[in-house]
Amino acid sequence: MKLSEIQDLIKFVSKSGVSEVELETKEIKIVIRTPKTGVQPVAQQVYAPVPAPAAPIYSPPSNTGQVSENKSNAGSGGADESKFITIKSPMIGTFYRSAGPDKPVFVNVGDEIAVGKTVCIIEAMKLFNEIESDIKGKIVKVLVNDASPVEYDQPLFLVDPS
Repeated sequence: MKLSEIQDLIKFVSKSGVSEVELETKEIKIVIRTPKTGVQPVAQQVYAPVPAPAAPIYSPPSNTGQVSENKSNAGSGGADESKFITIKSPMIGTFYRSAGPDKPVFVNVGDEIAVGKTVCIIEAMKLFNEIESDIKGKIVKVLVNDASPVEYDQPLFLVDPS
């Protein structure tokens, strides 16, 4: 069905005084409803659903870009990291260490953190979400670069709980 035919159908329905018309063919379904208030009729086209892509379009960044700061302050120098607790990303988004480019970072390696302390911000869909620590301890390692994309459950910080 051509656009001009659809427009002609809308004009005909609005002049006829009918409140709703439905037309369906193999390729298209059109529903025209005219409100009782005299507003222009609304045409709605419904097409067959398009299947979702089989594989995700976005691929997560590799771990080769991860950084750690002040390795001399990291204590054991990476000897036994199993005693450390990992703060992980609760969402997909962009990781920021500070509230703005001219603001200080929330935490550095060697900083003591308490439960409820903001450790970073993750931006998701233009919303800036403050990520708070749910553990008490000392930051041992920052695992993500500032302004880097992060995935759900991706490690962000290593914390020494002792």
